[in-house]
Parts: sequence; structure tokens; C-alpha cells
Amino acid sequence: MAKLSTVDTPRATFVKRLAAMVYDTLVAVAVAMLAALIMSTILVVLLSNGVLPTNGFHEPNSAIQNSVLYTSIIQLWSGFWVVAFFLGFWKKGGQTIGMRAWRLRLYALDEKPVTLMRLVIRLVTSLVGLGTLLVLFDVKNKLALQDRASKIEMLQLSKKQNDHKNW
Repeated sequence: MAKLSTVDTPRATFVKRLAAMVYDTLVAVAVAMLAALIMSTILVVLLSNGVLPTNGFHEPNSAIQNSVLYTSIIQLWSGFWVVAFFLGFWKKGGQTIGMRAWRLRLYALDEKPVTLMRLVIRLVTSLVGLGTLLVLFDVKNKLALQDRASKIEMLQLSKKQNDHKNW
């Protein structure tokens, strides 16, 4: 992710960030639902064929619903794919689908490369979006908690800058 000047390219406002978060939340929910469907199907097949114990339940769905282990597997699997969605899009092009729609992109505040560890720090310190509230109080710099912690800023691109041909 190349460095852009914040003089030429302003930092993203709270409203733009919020709009992108709403959009990305819808996509992340869809990713989680698809991941849960796949893992549930795998568990049903394994339970139906006796590969996994049903714990005294006759139906695989009852065994899944009443098992902390099976429900935890589904939740962890779904969570993994949601995290992979964000980290993958951020690492590949600096934008998620919602950020692309609202012309937002991540750029390093420093000259250091954007590593996977920095992106994980960004994801964790976003506090499921609550870190973005700091932008409301930091009117001058427009930096969220995750921007400061990861040293990766979110810039508002022009239509020309948002075109992938210009990267």
C-alpha cells in the first residue's frame, strides 16, 4: 500500500467510515452464514455416518444444538472466515468491499510495509467498530484507535484514485 499525502488525499470522516462499516457488516454476516452452513453440513454428515458421537440424540441437528463442542466449532469456523475476509481484503488491496464502495483505502502512516501483524493489530484495536468513535473526538487528525495502534490510516479517495487501474 503506497503512501499518499493527506494534503492531496484527506483522511476518512466518521460518517464515511460508518457507512463502509455498515456495508462490510452485511458482507461479513453473509460470509459467516455461509461458513456456518458449510461447517453445519459437514457436522451433520459426520454425525449421520457415525464418525462423530451423537451423545444420545437421534437427530444430528439435536446433537449439534445441544453440544457446546459442536456449536463452538461452528462459531470458531465462522469467526475465522470473517477475520480472513477483513485481513485478506486489507492485505491484498487495502480495501474491503464497503471501503471500495465509499472510496476509502488503508495506507501506512509511516514508510514501513503493512504486514499481516499490523493488520491483526488494526482488527483487534478496532474493538468491533468502537475504536472508530475516536474520530469524532479527534477532529484535527481524524484518526481512530485502530489507525493509531497499527499506524495505518484510512484515506478518502477521489474517483480517479479509487480506480484500480491507477494503482
